[in-house]
Amino acid sequence: MHDWWFSIYSWRRGQLVGCDTFGNRYYQKRKLSNALKFRRWVVYKGGEDASKVPAEWHGWLHYRTDELPALTQPHAWAKPHLPNLTGTVLAHRSKLESPQLVKDYEPWKP
Repeated sequence: MHDWWFSIYSWRRGQLVGCDTFGNRYYQKRKLSNALKFRRWVVYKGGEDASKVPAEWHGWLHYRTDELPALTQPHAWAKPHLPNLTGTVLAHRSKLESPQLVKDYEPWKP
């Protein structure tokens, strides 16, 4: 509902500082706030889900660093960021929830 209003606010009051691989846009306020910090926020591409923010941008949003993250991954062994899959078909299922293993399971009775 407020997406168009927030986009106008971001355009007028914010300064675009970067985008991530998911298309999320990161802004900071053009003027200093009372706490002598630039207010920072993210405009999500698609639905609003905080788990879509990669770790390097999360650190920038929460003032852990003032350096903007690079778009390339620094290490070859680093896995790509995945959003939270809880509540979806791709969510992790325990062995007890698996249909073929439930048949073999018998609870211990003292």
